[in-house]
Amino acid sequence: MGKIKPNKLALLLAIAMLSSALSVSVSADDSNKSHQEIRSNLKAEPTASSSPSSPLTKEGEEAKQEVSKEDIPKEDAERLFRQYVSIPKEYVLRSASYGSYRLVDGVQNTWGMEFVKVVNNKHAGSISVTMNASTGQLLRYYSYTDNANAKPSYPLKVDRTEAQKIAIAFIDEVAKEYRGSVQYNEKVGAEILPPLSGEVRHRLRYDRVVNGIPYLDNYIQFEVNSEGHVLNFELIWDDTIKFPVVSGKLTLDEAKRKIAEIASPELRYIVPHNTQDKKLELSYDLSPFVIEAVTGEKLTDPMYGYGVKVSDKPLTEKPLGAEPKETKITEAQARKIVEEVMSLPTNKHFNGSSFNEHRDETTGKLTSYWLLDWVVKKDGKDFGSIAASVNGSTGVIQNFYQYYNNSEDVPVGNPISVDKAVEKAIGIVKKQLPWLTGELYLIKPDKENDEKVNQNESKEYGIGFLHKVHGATVDFNYIKMSINATSGEVRHSDASVSGHIFPETKPVTIDKEAAIKQWMSFYDTELTYRVMSQYEWKGKPASKEMYETLMATGEATEADFVNKSEIKLVYQLIAKPRNEAVFLDAMTGIWRNGETGEVTQLAIPAAKDIAGHWAEQSLQLMVAYRALDLEHGNVLPNQGITRGEIIKMLVLARAGGSHYGYEQLSGRAFAKLNSSFSDVAADSSYFAYIESALEQNLIDLGDGKFNPEGKVTRDELSELIVRALGYNTLADYDHIFKANFKDSAQIENKGQSSIVVGLKIMSLSDGKFLPKKQITRAEASVAFLRYLQKRSELQEAPLRM
Repeated sequence: MGKIKPNKLALLLAIAMLSSALSVSVSADDSNKSHQEIRSNLKAEPTASSSPSSPLTKEGEEAKQEVSKEDIPKEDAERLFRQYVSIPKEYVLRSASYGSYRLVDGVQNTWGMEFVKVVNNKHAGSISVTMNASTGQLLRYYSYTDNANAKPSYPLKVDRTEAQKIAIAFIDEVAKEYRGSVQYNEKVGAEILPPLSGEVRHRLRYDRVVNGIPYLDNYIQFEVNSEGHVLNFELIWDDTIKFPVVSGKLTLDEAKRKIAEIASPELRYIVPHNTQDKKLELSYDLSPFVIEAVTGEKLTDPMYGYGVKVSDKPLTEKPLGAEPKETKITEAQARKIVEEVMSLPTNKHFNGSSFNEHRDETTGKLTSYWLLDWVVKKDGKDFGSIAASVNGSTGVIQNFYQYYNNSEDVPVGNPISVDKAVEKAIGIVKKQLPWLTGELYLIKPDKENDEKVNQNESKEYGIGFLHKVHGATVDFNYIKMSINATSGEVRHSDASVSGHIFPETKPVTIDKEAAIKQWMSFYDTELTYRVMSQYEWKGKPASKEMYETLMATGEATEADFVNKSEIKLVYQLIAKPRNEAVFLDAMTGIWRNGETGEVTQLAIPAAKDIAGHWAEQSLQLMVAYRALDLEHGNVLPNQGITRGEIIKMLVLARAGGSHYGYEQLSGRAFAKLNSSFSDVAADSSYFAYIESALEQNLIDLGDGKFNPEGKVTRDELSELIVRALGYNTLADYDHIFKANFKDSAQIENKGQSSIVVGLKIMSLSDGKFLPKKQITRAEASVAFLRYLQKRSELQEAPLRM
């Protein structure tokens, strides 16, 4: 599709789809007008003197910057927003901004405005909108309403299929001329698991299609809630891109084989943080990459890959010393370490200290550290500061910062080369971490570029070190420093070194080919276009990090950079939709949950023995969330459910399907947990769920035994469900809830049974409740599905005062 012309656009928003709080419409007089017609009318009519825009000329000076003559003036932009987005009058303009962002070949100017609604001095809602300042095309829309009385229904009123229809209708109203150039991307925002509540936002995306190929970086994206209201809209489009027509490209199968040949998975030590013992896990990791679609050559985006190279050898062949034994570092010792290792200036003055303790996130151990700070004086005045934290047991400098109030106060000496800066950084590491020098690898700076840029402009070299054990990168350990290029001072340093004990010999792992095969099932291989951008600054390549740093510090503007872009047709790896983070166990070749370390699988589990079963829907829901485990692919629907299984199911249902681990147990994260029940060990798969149920008052401690493998009766299930609904105390009033069942005399929890039957969560059999009957897996799953529905219906909005 060629460039979209502004006079063909009709920016009409069906606000009934935008927000339930906005009762708006588009006037019939304007429904067929183009932007040019409306802009002509705006010029002929006086600008509406809305109260919100008047103070903006005083407070919002940023919106008074010079606007291009080709662009819409601010007053007209506000009227366009109000007219075409039909913003209600009670929403007042709070802020406006006129800016631009870079396209591949040029810039696009935009107007952005935020309108807010205030009721009784409280924020009641907001609408944020952005338009193309030249054409008036709506680019972004976001609405928020503080509506405490809103109560999403469950099951959903609008599922993903219905949400797609709403999105298409929205595109036809807002950006009709884009409709023929986009296609629905079923993977973005895909709902892997069925929802457990009405709090659902369907994220939908429509990718731009060029030459029959989706360009994944241009798209129209939505968020539609389960009530059918469009909450977010975003149009990302660049008409300046010139896409090549490519012939002779690899087929999809050829591309997959080429990717598998090139792929080089890396060994990494990680620690799933949601576990009790913080055990080290060795994983095989494969980051996504792209290949050229014709040659199969692996491509590196200059904006991201520039300057990142790791040395082939560690700092030393063997460690320079032994790891220090833990001791108690005094304040005086901590001060001396920092002053000597970092060569603090002579005009520093010690300002104070504090001693602190915290739990290490990777080991769970209690650690201590000193916080120290100095002021740097000149002619009796403060002109800089220094701060450091020192491990209270080992004396390792964990963090160090040196700051000067004004750039002209920075000491100036002979500019040092990047080699000298690296030499200094290595010297500090050897002095501080002698036992790790045989496992630390230098992340090489780009010598030529760094010396050209840093000595004259940025003034700092960034130097880092990677920790590897037996060739495996330790994800949670790192050392990085910034050294001033003109003074040679260390400006800041961070050293994260955990206390984990690593294997003395390299563990036996699966081979790389097996790891690659597993990772190829994790990714989809997709054909798309890629804009390979290379910024240049003062004639030299600039990385994305440098570009962002120089822009943020004000040392450069957009005009200072030259953007050289090349459009390539590529095959790229894109992760398939997942409902959980995973890692590949390098020793077994199986997938594990990235949070808990539990064994998992990439595909959503499905039972083989429930097709056509009366409880098929609810059973599959519980299997999908792994609330019920499979045995050889079977869920065994008619088998009695255990107490451990029922509690896991209940806790998962209340948590929206989130699996529980040790960090969810309030106030006890990282502690060596003891079970509240003598027959539920801390390493039990039910441990976290049972402890959570106890904390939520869903179960009682009783005699200290839980009996997780025991069966569950209908009487017990009724109490569990009523507790989960929050009505258990009320259920004890027997005169309110009378169990007029044929077998009432046998029921222990009479009020609870009356409630679950009255709510149609559980049912009677020939007028009997059958309290002693054991619940099957199928019956439990149906009861919990009905519980979820009733929970949504019974949810009360908070009292509004």
